[in-house]
This record gives sequence, structure tokens and C-alpha cells, in this order.
Amino acid sequence: MAQVDEKPSLIDRLDFGIIVPVLLLAIVGMYAIWLASGANLRAIVSQVIWYFVGFLIVAVIMQFDSEQLFKVSPYAYAAGLTLLFLVLIFHDRSLAADTGAMSWFKVGPFTFQPSEVMKPAFILMLGRLTYRHNQLYREHTVRNDSILIAKLILVMLPVAVLLKLQNDFGTMLVFFAILGGAILVSGVTWKILLPVFLTVAVIGTIAILLVSTPNGQGILRQFNFKAYQFERINSWLDPSGDTANNSMQLWQSMKAIGSGELFGRGFGVRVVNVPVQTTDMVFSIIGESFGFVGVICVILTYFYLIFNMVKVAFQTRNAFYSYVSTGVIMMILFHVFENIGMSIDLLPLTGIPLPFISAGGSALLGNMIGVGLILSMKYHHKSYIFSGKGEF
Repeated sequence: MAQVDEKPSLIDRLDFGIIVPVLLLAIVGMYAIWLASGANLRAIVSQVIWYFVGFLIVAVIMQFDSEQLFKVSPYAYAAGLTLLFLVLIFHDRSLAADTGAMSWFKVGPFTFQPSEVMKPAFILMLGRLTYRHNQLYREHTVRNDSILIAKLILVMLPVAVLLKLQNDFGTMLVFFAILGGAILVSGVTWKILLPVFLTVAVIGTIAILLVSTPNGQGILRQFNFKAYQFERINSWLDPSGDTANNSMQLWQSMKAIGSGELFGRGFGVRVVNVPVQTTDMVFSIIGESFGFVGVICVILTYFYLIFNMVKVAFQTRNAFYSYVSTGVIMMILFHVFENIGMSIDLLPLTGIPLPFISAGGSALLGNMIGVGLILSMKYHHKSYIFSGKGEF
């Protein structure tokens, strides 16, 4: 009698190579929020609630297989665009006055930033478009790939316009990073990629030259660039130039991280006061408390998480999943790179949180949705193999 394979158990279908790093980063985040907030019980409980909600969302998303995610993509994208439009009308006025961005709804004590949950919806839509295009146009020619890039840009355009109207340039950069990742893995020919890369390099060089000189900044002001954006650039170029005002946040962050030296000041020790330390500058808490060794452990945890996300995409051998996982990976990588980079003066300040560590429910939910999408790949991949349904 032929032996019948047992159906994979729930434990076998979970990817602990993704779950464990997220839990470790959550623990680091709870510690950082506890210390930065002065052991504020409300801040800690709020973050615990957001994590609980996030894991519930992960459990729900994991129930969707690739076909269902493919079908729901345009609806999620449309819902995200609707929220981005509505926040322009119903945004919280006090937060807009403080931050300069019309990006948050407020209901009682809770705030919500719709652009954060728009990111995974945008990723799904890019994955759907890329998959359908490559199914229709099997050969990668300049013409075919140009059509694909045009489609992806059309999906990006309304998002960029709405974020521009919100005055949220930092978040817009994340969407451009996701778009760039989608184009890179879509199979676009180098005959297009090389000119695009050179064009971006030239534009980037010109932008840096413009923002680094008074005359150049005068030119950019004519394109509606704001004064606070130039203040961030100036503090990046000269962090010690105005440490009492514009450069204080960056300067204090650098002092805190540097004071940690090799092994840090120790658990629960916080000497250097850094503004916005529970969110944008949370990395400075880790550097001060645990030093170079501690921050390296955190960075390695992120790389381990990304490595396992890449591994799942390869194991499933599903084109749509590959495009989606690339978007999630680019989203998390850009957040990590930008947040840590701005904390140590490698990059200008942009107000981008550190994934799974910074306080804030909207960003956490967006990242947890991304984790749920990746976990659903392995969760349903094994069941498809067992049932003989094959790949989508």
C-alpha cells in the first residue's frame, strides 16, 4: 500500500525565521520606548496594543493565498488612494501645524497615517501589474519593457501627487524605493535600466549641488520647497553649526550614540536628551544603552529578517509572490537605511521611523501587513504542494 503523506502542520507552515526577528525587534522597541518616554506607562501600553492588533492582522492576511491577494490588489490600492485623499480634508490641524504635513487622521487620543498602510497596497498593485504584463509580453524588449514602466509610473503618479499635497516628502521617498525595486526585479532589459540609472544619478548629483549652496536653494524655493526642508539639509551638511536650534535633534542623537562607545552605558541608562526619541531618533537610545555591539546586533537582526524574506520568495517559485516580497523588502530596507543613516548624519533628517522599533501604530501596522504578506507565501506554498494545486 502506498504511503500517504501527512498534511503539513500549522507549525510547519509558519516561518519562524521571520517571526522570531520581528519579536526580537519588538522587544528592543519596547525597551527603547520605555526608556525614552521616562517609563511612561501609557506609551508602553499603547505600543503593546498596536503590536497585538498588528499580529491579528498578520493572522488574517496569512489566510489569503496568492490568487486571493492578486484579486484583492486593485481594491486595496483604491481604498488606499481614497484614504490619502480624505486625509487632505479631514487631517488633524494641530499635527499639521507641528509637522508641516497633512498626513494624520485623529480620533480621540489615537492618530492614524494612511500612507503607511498604503505602502503594502501599493506593493500588491505593482506586483499584480508586473505579473500580468510579463504573462502577456513574454519577451523583454525595449518596447515591451517601456510599456511596463509606463504602467508602473501611472500607478505611482496619483500616490506621488497626493503625498505632495500632504507635504510628506519623506514618505514619498519610500514609495519611490518600492517602485525602483519593482522595476529591478521585473526583468526589464539593461538597455532601459542603464539610461534610467544614469539619469537618476545625474539628477541626484544636481540636487545635492543645489541644496548645498545658497544660490541653489534659492532656485529650489521657486519649486515650492519649504524652509524646514532646507533647515534639515543644512543641519545634515553642518550638524555642529546650529546645535541650539535647527541641528539640535541630529547633534544630540550623534552625542547619544557616540557616548555609548563599544558596550554602551548600560541597561536603563539615559543621559543625553534627544528630541523625538521614541519615534524618529529611537536608534540613539540603542546606541547609548548598548553601544557599538548593541547596534550591530540590531542591524544583524534586520539582515537576518531580510535574508529569510528573500529565501521564502525563492522557495515558493511564484512570480507574483516574488514581486510582492521585493516590494516589502525594499520598504523595510529603505526605512532601516534612512532611519539609521539620519541618526548618525549619513543622510538628511526625513522623519522616517525604524521598523518594528519606533513608537507609532500606523507605521507598525504597515510593516506588519508586509510581514503578513511574506508569511502567507510559505503558509500557502506547502498546502498547495500537498493538495496538488500547483503554483499560481
